[in-house]
Amino acid sequence: MAPLSVVVIPARDEAHNIAGCLSALARQTVGLDAFETILVADACRDDTEALARAAAARLGLALTVLHGPGAGSGPARRLGMDAAADRLEKVGRGDGLIATTDADSAPAEDWLARQLAHVARGAAVIAGLIELYPDEVVRLPDAVRGRRERDAQRRLADVADRDPDAEHHHFAAASLGVTAETYRRVGGLDGCAALEDQAFGAKLARHGIPVLRAADVRVLTSARTDGRARRGLSVDLAVSMWREQRRYRADAFTLDDLRAAKQTTVSVVLPAKECGATIAGVLETTVAPAREAGLVDEVIVVDAASGDGTGAHAAAMGAVVVQQDELLGDHGPALGKGDAMWRGLDHSRGDVVCFLDADTEDPHPHHLLGLLGPLLCDSQLALVKAAFDRPFRVDGRTMAHQGGRVTELMARPVLNLHFPLLAGFAQPLAGEFGARRGLLESIPFPVGYGVEIAVLIDALESCGLQALAECHVGTRQNRHQPLRALGEMAFAVLAAVERRLDGPRSATGGHYLRPWEDGAVVHVPIDERPPLESLRAAAA
Repeated sequence: MAPLSVVVIPARDEAHNIAGCLSALARQTVGLDAFETILVADACRDDTEALARAAAARLGLALTVLHGPGAGSGPARRLGMDAAADRLEKVGRGDGLIATTDADSAPAEDWLARQLAHVARGAAVIAGLIELYPDEVVRLPDAVRGRRERDAQRRLADVADRDPDAEHHHFAAASLGVTAETYRRVGGLDGCAALEDQAFGAKLARHGIPVLRAADVRVLTSARTDGRARRGLSVDLAVSMWREQRRYRADAFTLDDLRAAKQTTVSVVLPAKECGATIAGVLETTVAPAREAGLVDEVIVVDAASGDGTGAHAAAMGAVVVQQDELLGDHGPALGKGDAMWRGLDHSRGDVVCFLDADTEDPHPHHLLGLLGPLLCDSQLALVKAAFDRPFRVDGRTMAHQGGRVTELMARPVLNLHFPLLAGFAQPLAGEFGARRGLLESIPFPVGYGVEIAVLIDALESCGLQALAECHVGTRQNRHQPLRALGEMAFAVLAAVERRLDGPRSATGGHYLRPWEDGAVVHVPIDERPPLESLRAAAA
């Protein structure tokens, strides 16, 4: 009997889930003769394929295993859906159904029967209702569940504006069906690494093909936060969980509490260039209270040969002042702020290192306590970034929330695009952060303005999202750069991000053209210093 449907399941390292998914398919009310299953084992490093074959043999499922390119869920799913279309066309079922789900999902027993009934009534594309496993939902914090419910209501309202008959807002590959004829007509699934379902929805819209959002087509899926897809539900849940568990406020930490919690040594490093007007205030107001309480063991100011007395002011406040070019001199002169931080890290000795800005005009003890508090109180944390309200001051006027222009126009969009797990950070470019030495010495440091975002991305890759935190430390007022200078800062940020993406890098060499200076080309430092631990290993 020719199959009425082919079910496609992409799977990467899903040994713990694949048997459950196939068992749910084996219970389909249409009967096992009515459909076949294609599993795309996508560069699996575990027993997913072997377990799937064993489960299919035990359950009586007709299973074909294809091997995906390991380039993400999109290419793997496309490979499977293309093969499903070929199979249906080969047996003369151009009107047959290509149904796709995920390896961590369990379709309802009538999942296929409902979709086939809708196709018989004229539907070409069916998007099913997707719900989380009840036993996993109850483990989510109340705030996370509440945020999901509010988001669902908003999305349904958006969908209803375009489709008043929609019974839910979902359009996701965990429960999606399309006739083979329609799949071919629109050109199939795109090969984007993730969110391939959203791209497919846009393609259907361009072709004027309506989507039936049917609530009687149901799938249960996992509420895990460590999914294999680069985007999607698991990423959304991970960020939502992080927001509830890893965001702090500095006023929650007192000197007495931190003194009792301290079990490690702490260094404070301040890179400084022409900060004579502000550095004494930062050291006196932000650093001195923590040092006097025994929380800080050393204070190092890395001076960029400032001509305004920065070093003298810092030394008068009891800081150790070192010139950046004299540190790790074998690497030549320091090339920027990130280079100064790297050299200061090497010169420091604390197990926890906090970097502070030296140009803060309104220093407060919270700027340091907010970094130390989470690190001293939770050994699972590896890095804490400062978050703050940053007003913009111009012509004597102060405008709330208007600072951080490079953050809003470059850093936040590029993180949402390429590193969505970090999208919850309010201040990804904050120069004030604390981290454990083991992490800092294991990662490279861009020499210029790309250092903050690079450290954040590398910390995510090294330690995972739950080892990272953000603490709101109040209000910050720093010197603001002219608008044209921000382009070069954004360029350095973009270069640091590009180094951390797969694929070849642009061959710019740091060259940046200034059209307003008759096409003058300047050099923006985008080099990176190697991990300090690699230098020590080479020396040993």
